Order: sequence, then structure tokens, then C-alpha cells
Amino acid sequence: MLADFQPPRRRCRVQEQFEAPLPLDGEHFRAVLLGGHVLVCTPTHIQHIYSKGYFGKGVLSRARPDHSISNQWEEHGGLFLPVISHSRYEELLSWTRSALLAQGLDEEEVSQELLRRRQPVELEDLTKEVAGEENGHGEGSGGGACSQRKRQRAESEVESGAKRACRLDPPEDQSPAPESDCDPEVDPESDCDLEMDPESDCDPASSADSALGLVLVELDGEGGQGGGRREVRPTPFSLTESLQLSLEEAFFLVYALGCLSVYQDQEPLPVVSLWRKFCSLQPGFSSSYAAYHHYRSRGWVPKTGGGAKYGADLMLYRKGPPFYHASYSVVVERMGEAFRGSAPRLFTWRSLAALSRITSNVSKELMMCYVIYPDDLSESELDSPLCLHRLTVQEVIISRWISSRERAEQDDL
Repeated sequence: MLADFQPPRRRCRVQEQFEAPLPLDGEHFRAVLLGGHVLVCTPTHIQHIYSKGYFGKGVLSRARPDHSISNQWEEHGGLFLPVISHSRYEELLSWTRSALLAQGLDEEEVSQELLRRRQPVELEDLTKEVAGEENGHGEGSGGGACSQRKRQRAESEVESGAKRACRLDPPEDQSPAPESDCDPEVDPESDCDLEMDPESDCDPASSADSALGLVLVELDGEGGQGGGRREVRPTPFSLTESLQLSLEEAFFLVYALGCLSVYQDQEPLPVVSLWRKFCSLQPGFSSSYAAYHHYRSRGWVPKTGGGAKYGADLMLYRKGPPFYHASYSVVVERMGEAFRGSAPRLFTWRSLAALSRITSNVSKELMMCYVIYPDDLSESELDSPLCLHRLTVQEVIISRWISSRERAEQDDL
């Protein structure tokens, strides 16, 4: 019986344009292997990897790594500031308190620091302070340029809402891995209040609070009512967005495209070492990667995380999740040449019918992907990605037979 292929369902509202299927423009990116997860922490690398292939997902976001402290922004005093509620601001302060106590500060020092962060910032005084620094240093060589660069850097960070008021490590249960593990140049013991630009030739001692990120706190009228009293305050705690890659996505960028290096303990892992590491972290990685590589090389965008709620291993998208809904739910199975596999999960007719029913209810098709291993393939050969050349992928689409639809088709004939 021939499979009846259904066209992919396009999303109703598409807010971006399709640029390029893969990052093949000669760039090279960097990731870090941390706790069994592959994280990309450099902002420019994050945007390129996701936008040019839709690899990974943001650790603080639902899919696209675009986490911000607030979704509501307003102009206040000539600045475009994020608006957060007072309860959200107090929550950020509690995270700051936990991080400061973890750094070894006593209760009195932490209380004084939190009290200082609760003080409102007067934008007029901030403007006068920056102008005074510019006038005071303008006569010296490079002084005016220094203050100008500092003011431009402050305004840029305020608009993006990404400036960190203090380099703090958030609690383990409320945030992803610390940024210090991703960037080898960051001192994890640093507890400074300001994050200075390493390329700046300004005096760090002359840095004003204008370099801190600012937020607009709603003191009254919470819950989106608006019209309440608001204050401009420094951002007490900022979370840094990272891009989390699945093991299959990371190895495809390393092995197939050669545009990513995965670091562990400040050293890049060779391809063979990375393969062995991923095989030890995820049983059946050779089969799942073979299926992922198969679909990626044919123009599909496979996502490994979304299939769990449908009982599948992969979800296949045309172009990418922003443009189309997933067309197929893929179940990956390892088989021998005689179609006798180890079968870590045995499908009964009942479980297979239930999986097919769930898939059809969400307007997708169920595809069984069989990764066929040669009988003479030894375990030593599986320790190298060269074994992928000997694997074969075969697909079967399973559809549910509906008697009423069959009768309607017979009547039309």
C-alpha cells in the first residue's frame, strides 16, 4: 500500500523570513560541554546557530533564545526601559540575596547592598553626572572619548536590558549553568559590582552607576493595570540566555558541517573523543544520530525535544518551527540486517494503535525509522563515527485505517 503524503501545515502568523538552511558561510562557533549538556554562550554565536538552521533552544525561553527581563517596554525620561512588577523585582532581589550569601558576605553587608539596590535612580542626576564626567575629563588626552564611549555603552546596555548589575551565580534550581563555565576569560571568584569592558581604556574607579542596567518598577497597579506609581531602579539580578544543543545537533555541527568546536575543561574535544563521550552520555546515540543526520541531509529540520510529549524521538519540520507545524513524528529503532533488533521498547498492537491515534489527533503522521546495522559490525567499529558509513536508514509510514473513510472512497468510485 502506498503512503498518502500530506502537505505540511503552515503557521498562521509568520513573523520572520527564511534566510539560510544551514550556517555554511565560513564561520566557526564555540560551545561547552557542561554536565552532559552542550551550551553555546556567546550571543553572536547563539543568533547565528539558531537563525541559520534552528538548532537548539534557549535555556530561558520556549524555543528561540530571546529571553528578556520583561516583554513590556516604555519610554521614560528619554530612555526605553523594561517594565516589571514590584513582586518580580522583589523576586530578583531574593535571588541576589542568595547569591551574595553564597559568596561569603554576612547578613549586615547583604542587607546594606539590597537597600542600596532598592534606591530609585534619578535620570536627571544620572545625565548630569555623565555630563560632568565628560566636562571634567574632556581636556585631557582621550578623556572626552573615554566618557563618550562609556555613555554610549551604558545607553546601549540599558536599551537591550542585558547589562548585569553584579556578576553573581544564581541558585542552581533557578537558572542554567553559570556564565563563568562557558567563558574561560571570566573569573568565577569575581564579585565586582560593575562588569567593565576589557577593551576600554577608561579608569574603572571612575565608572558611575550609569553603566548598570535599569528597569521601571511598577509600585502600584500591578497585574498589568497600569496607571500606578513607577520608579527607575537598577537591575538587581540578570539572567544570561544560553543556547542548549541536543547531542545530535551538536555532533552534526561538529562532524557534518565542521562549524562548531565543543570544549571541555578549556580544551576542544576531537571528533572521535566527542563521539565516544556522547555515546556514553546517551545510550543508543549512534542510532539517534544516524536518523538525525539522515533527515538533516534531506532538508528537514528535526527536533529531538518536542517528540517526547507525543511518544516519539524526533519531530520533522519543513524549513523550521517558525514557518510550519511538524509534519512527522518519528520513532527510531535499531535493527539488524534480518530486522531482528535489540528492541529496547516492544510495540504491541495496542500501544502502536494508541501512538498512531495520538499522532493523527495532532495532525501529524507517524513514521518508523529503522536504523539497520550490518551483522558483521563489531563493537570496536562503533567507537568511531566512521561506522555511520555502514548504517542504512529505512522508513515506514504508519497510518490508521478508518472504515467510514474507506466506505466513502468506495462510494465515490
